[in-house]
Amino acid sequence: MGDDKMLAAKADGIGRVTFNNPERRNAVSLEMWERAEAILRDFAADDAVRVIVFAGAGGKAFVSGADISKFESERATLEAAQAYNARVDGLMRDIEALPKPTIAEIDGFCIGGGLGLAVTCDLRFASAKSQFGLPAARLGLGYRFDGLKRLVDTVGAGAARDLAFSGRRLDAAEALAVGLVQKVLPDGALAAFVEDYARTVATNAPLTVKAMKLMINEALKSESDRDPALWKQLVDDAFASEDYAEGRRAFMEKREPKFKGR
Repeated sequence: MGDDKMLAAKADGIGRVTFNNPERRNAVSLEMWERAEAILRDFAADDAVRVIVFAGAGGKAFVSGADISKFESERATLEAAQAYNARVDGLMRDIEALPKPTIAEIDGFCIGGGLGLAVTCDLRFASAKSQFGLPAARLGLGYRFDGLKRLVDTVGAGAARDLAFSGRRLDAAEALAVGLVQKVLPDGALAAFVEDYARTVATNAPLTVKAMKLMINEALKSESDRDPALWKQLVDDAFASEDYAEGRRAFMEKREPKFKGR
């Protein structure tokens, strides 16, 4: 599925979203964000998709931010910039709220909007050559609160200030040290690792994974915004499911469980 600049595929419980603009290091236009939104809607509605992987084509970049060549046509005025930002912010909120785990497969540059997408994902794995940066201060851009909040939640206030104030780039080792990524893989080994990891997630009990993701998201909210009734319902749903019975039987029979998400 997909068009020239955005590619989508489904296999073995994994949905893959690929930013396919390698000649511009996968810089993203408004049209590409809109296409990503449509792909995510399809993946969210498909029960066969249990985990979603975001990646960039070409082996040089994950996403290198907004396509600056499109600024004159897409973000030249305050009103146009606000419309662009609203569309991107909506997509990031949709990704964050997905009950399915999301993984950023970062192979190369992860800059600006690419960094924003990466910290919206649940997990980030990177190749050793990857670089990370937030160059808004070098471009005079306004950077929205939601994106900065996710960055602070991921790496802490000190590292977020460093990235935001300096506009400098972190290499993969430093990104790992500050908790921006969960693991750094040797160049050439990233795709296989992510595929294997995603398959593992896809074979686990979907209702349990969903419950854990949503409750971790709840834990990141302020106490007044949390929903204890939701926590109880998610746990009760897991214990009442056919998958819980299947998990018990598989354990007793010393075999791999076959979960159906119900």
